[in-house]
Amino acid sequence: MSSTVITNIAALVTNDPSLGDGSPLGLIQDAAVVIDGDHVAWTGESSKAPATDNRVDAGGRAVLPGFVDSHSHLVFAGDRTQEFNARMSGRSYTAGGIRTTVAATRAASDAELEANLTRYLAEALRQGTTTFETKSGYGLTVHDESRALRIAAAHTDEVTYLGAHIVSPDHADDPAAYVALVTGEMLDACAPYARWIDVFCEKGAFDGDQARAILTAGKAKGLHPRIHANQLSYGPGVQLAVELDAASADHCTHLTDADVDALANGDTVATLLPGAEFSTRAEWPNARRLLDAGVTVALSTDCNPGSSFTSSVPFCIALAVRDMGMTPDEAVWSATAGGAAALRRTDIGRITPGARADLTLLDAPSHVHLAYRPGVPLVSGVWRRGVRVV
Repeated sequence: MSSTVITNIAALVTNDPSLGDGSPLGLIQDAAVVIDGDHVAWTGESSKAPATDNRVDAGGRAVLPGFVDSHSHLVFAGDRTQEFNARMSGRSYTAGGIRTTVAATRAASDAELEANLTRYLAEALRQGTTTFETKSGYGLTVHDESRALRIAAAHTDEVTYLGAHIVSPDHADDPAAYVALVTGEMLDACAPYARWIDVFCEKGAFDGDQARAILTAGKAKGLHPRIHANQLSYGPGVQLAVELDAASADHCTHLTDADVDALANGDTVATLLPGAEFSTRAEWPNARRLLDAGVTVALSTDCNPGSSFTSSVPFCIALAVRDMGMTPDEAVWSATAGGAAALRRTDIGRITPGARADLTLLDAPSHVHLAYRPGVPLVSGVWRRGVRVV
């Protein structure tokens, strides 16, 4: 394995407060990074960089950790263009919602599903995402859920079983039977491919008791919980997440003071997904309230064909700064170190010795440009596991 130094970095985001300016971002000015194989070997001032086999001149641009997208739904077929167009045009439209995607996904071949997945992964990688989590949830049968996870597991270690996305149309008249399937035969078939188990705890999907039963069954199979919580209304999702030590409670749009206190006093990360609010014109999550209470916050895309069809973490950073009360520093931290925390990972989301060498080079002198110049393709280089891939 060879070593490479990236030098002449205007501003390096390390996410280590012991480095550089002492902020949560651990900013080092006029910096360099040494990559040795697939790990970071050294960070510091450019003038003090050790000798290496290779040298890359960053040209006075910023470098930050690769984005960690800890919430996506990428194994699907079809899209919901008509539904989105009607919603944005103010027209009434009777659509199948998730059920539309379920029908298309069931009808797709393995090759078609994998081609879609790899297309969106490549799209995300070009925008600086080096780690992603993705879920099942558009099959809702034993066969289709397990094949979705098998396909996903070939591309990421962060695979989530979401058989409890909605009650399957096949069990619309007997939700209890579907919960039994999700916690029984379907779980048995899916657990070998997954690290996580998730449930959409919401009116119209699964209530608190059903969600507890599903997540508890997953834990018994060695899967760790995460949960779609409090997106559309107030509910038990956040409290349940903390009770079960879920890694992440995702959406967190409608929160009581007790919900915020529970998150602040637990180890569950609040993952905010502004692409969903943008695409549905819904109420924005109040990130400022969570941050001021001491809650750990992650930012992710929620990339899915129905409510947040974006793979762009930079876009979500800009939304979070503009509409959710986050500072540019907080949004960048949440999209890198925060995402790593939501996956309970310490080897990603930072640029410090021993961390995985996942780096993003911006065509800008500062990470602040991600919010300052929304919509501009600023990512000009990406290293993943020490290899330059963009």
